[in-house]
Amino acid sequence: MPIWLLGSSGFSAKLAGELGLPFSFASHFAPEYLMPAIHLYRSSFRPSEALAKPYVMIGINIVAADTDEEASFLATSQQQQFLSLIRGRPGKLKPPIDNMDELWMSHERDALQSKFKYAITGNKATVAARLREILNETMVDELIVTSQIYDHAARLRSYEILAEAAGLEGSAD
Repeated sequence: MPIWLLGSSGFSAKLAGELGLPFSFASHFAPEYLMPAIHLYRSSFRPSEALAKPYVMIGINIVAADTDEEASFLATSQQQQFLSLIRGRPGKLKPPIDNMDELWMSHERDALQSKFKYAITGNKATVAARLREILNETMVDELIVTSQIYDHAARLRSYEILAEAAGLEGSAD
């Protein structure tokens, strides 16, 4: 099993490429650097004993639910978490709320929306469509998914819906 290089900048992308290692990019919190990092990794890649050609995995936030509205509601937990981070007050994941506009200022909302460029929130059809868009844009080999959902049962359901959207249902058996 090869060593992976995980990063969120051009430095780690270039180093992974030069060492011929698989590269995993943290686009779930550094989406603005995703495409430049992938390009830098692929263009600086040198085959190694570990890997003959570039191999890229990206991390993305996905909140899936039976309806787009429910997914949007559940996603307010991760929005609150990012809001706490940009305010310098990290803490535990909070329950979802009905209206984020009561919490954030417009500049904070704009900053958070840019952080969710490669996030997916929605029902099965929405998730499937956005997954295709992201995969077509990035041409990555693999995804690693994070789902900051407060309720455990809703988080499990989100992963079930994601598996269905990706055509993977029943593959864990």
